[in-house]
Amino acid sequence: METIAKTKKPIYYGWYVCAAAMFIGFVAAGARQSFGVFVVPMSDEFGWSRFEVSIAASLGVLVNGVSQPFIGRIFDKTGGRKLVLASVIVLGASTMMMALTFHILFLAFMFGVVLSLGQSGSGPTNLSAMMARWFRRRRGFAISINSAAVSAGSLILVPFTMYLLEATNWRTAWVGLGLVALLALPTGLIFFRKSPSERGLNPDGDPGFIEENLTKSQEDNAGPLEVENWRDSFNSAPIWQMAAAYFVCGMTTSVMGVHFIPFAQSEGVSGELAALIFGVMMGMNMFGGMLAGYLSDRLGGTKNWLALGYFIRSIAYLSMLAIPAPAGLWIFAVFAGMSWVATPILTSSLTADIYGLRALATISGIAFMFHQFGGFASVLLAGLLFDLTGSYTIPFAIAGAMLIPASISAFSIQEKKYSVRYQANSLAFGGSGSG
Repeated sequence: METIAKTKKPIYYGWYVCAAAMFIGFVAAGARQSFGVFVVPMSDEFGWSRFEVSIAASLGVLVNGVSQPFIGRIFDKTGGRKLVLASVIVLGASTMMMALTFHILFLAFMFGVVLSLGQSGSGPTNLSAMMARWFRRRRGFAISINSAAVSAGSLILVPFTMYLLEATNWRTAWVGLGLVALLALPTGLIFFRKSPSERGLNPDGDPGFIEENLTKSQEDNAGPLEVENWRDSFNSAPIWQMAAAYFVCGMTTSVMGVHFIPFAQSEGVSGELAALIFGVMMGMNMFGGMLAGYLSDRLGGTKNWLALGYFIRSIAYLSMLAIPAPAGLWIFAVFAGMSWVATPILTSSLTADIYGLRALATISGIAFMFHQFGGFASVLLAGLLFDLTGSYTIPFAIAGAMLIPASISAFSIQEKKYSVRYQANSLAFGGSGSG
């Protein structure tokens, strides 16, 4: 028994990093996705139109997107530990300060600029880049369970925030949400490290030379599009294909983060039930995201699963518009939830496989910028068209229809030609790796 105990392999340190990142993603997503809970009560108190609130919300989406490449660049240069931790502090403090809202301009500045910058540094793009450094064989799975925590943040914190708001008032709810966000700070302080080499480890805890001392033969396994400089990635087609699809991804998720609960309430559903349905949708994210990571790692064909995710989401939009509430909302929650986080997971994994790790956070940040451009447009358009027509039907129909070309764009990526996974197989078996 003593011999067995001595030879038992310790838990790879990357899983501790992953757990800390999960908790940070949990609170960051929960703080942002809970905005929809406050739309109706704040609008009622201040007499704001839905378009005015949408301006503040869409500004947050835009700032989050435009800042992401610059924050990603800082992440690539520094390793990201201090950046992520500072962002958590900004996120928690600005969330609490939302309780001081007295004018639409204050809302636009605090949520649209400050809170969104905090979310940029502690959001899924940087956390996925961190997982890509610590994992190679289990990369898709590590990113997926990290993103599952992001979904759990919405699953738990959106209904919690609605409960807190109903029990007290919207100002107290903002303070409570900000305090929860700050609880994630100690985990990052304790466990985050720049890379496996700081612990004398390889990605996945594999034996051999540590990452900083790769042999020449290992370097030869790089994909044909792996880049040292992020600018070089834009000379090839895959980044544009992923960015185009990611633009639509932003259109179809950001709009729901702001307008789903108001839409459900306009359909005669109570605020508590609307928050519960939204939370269940985020819970389905956990299942869909982890399934996507597992299938990508085990079966390959990441771009095929990505295309399928966009197609499934188009079915969800069609069901929501065609079937009366609350049944249509529940169907949307199941199908959209399955694909909501799956597409960012697969996009992040595919980006790492094609372009490598050296400039990953910057490249992923630029791709995510396109995602947020789509979100900015859809959030603003939905608010404007609701004020003009009294309905969300037209903006939701536009968003749903755009998912078909997004699916085609993802499916057209030549993954077998460019992904490092297929290059490794090609070297092992003497094939060309193209196709």
